[in-house]
Amino acid sequence: MPESPVRELRELVTGLSAWLRYQRRLGLKALPGEVPARPKEETGREEPIPTLAEIRQEMGKCRRCKLYAGATHLVFGDGNPAAALMFIGEAPGAEEDLQGLPFVGAAGQLLNNLLNKLGLRRDQVYITNVVKSRPPGNREPEADEIEACLPFLLKQIKAVRPRVIVTLGRVATQALLGTREPLTRLRGRWQRHDHIRVMPTFHPSYLLRFPKERHKTWGDMQQVMEYLASQEEDWGYVSLIV
Repeated sequence: MPESPVRELRELVTGLSAWLRYQRRLGLKALPGEVPARPKEETGREEPIPTLAEIRQEMGKCRRCKLYAGATHLVFGDGNPAAALMFIGEAPGAEEDLQGLPFVGAAGQLLNNLLNKLGLRRDQVYITNVVKSRPPGNREPEADEIEACLPFLLKQIKAVRPRVIVTLGRVATQALLGTREPLTRLRGRWQRHDHIRVMPTFHPSYLLRFPKERHKTWGDMQQVMEYLASQEEDWGYVSLIV
């Protein structure tokens, strides 16, 4: 005998909900054909938000800090321009400087491996750094260098509009959150940047040196993925009572 239409409808709704949760984990923000609403100012007018391409054009051949003198390429960012998940590191290294892309060296390979284990690809997230030019000898960015680049990072965040930001390491975490709290007190605990959730965790280069700490970053990312998967209400479901 054919199945009850009510049972078939219930199974359809269950399958659709599971598919939407999976797509949310992959970074999809709206159903096909939908255009996500832009944030509005209190006046009701749409807030003008530049695109990533416009922000990159504004930076140009950047000479806003002393790092430009030794840089081969400005390393702006890479990935999905509308990603639900955004990663922020501190600054480009040698390989990043040569290729003009963030996280393509050894630390980048570790980050890629982490994404793969989470069921994600690089092109489904957005990756950038606080500072866009390589500090000499891979030293930490200095305060004036961070100050020069931070406005562009904040514009990138507004352009991408992620659900979650993962800050990689102490420098990125302190720069974005405007705090001097040590990473050990912030890692693994939800923070906020404006309305966006922020998860501080270890930088991949640190995990290369201390592999026994990798399970902590894995735990941090499990929190991130669970939160993203819980956001089904943002799909605007139509309630079906059968």
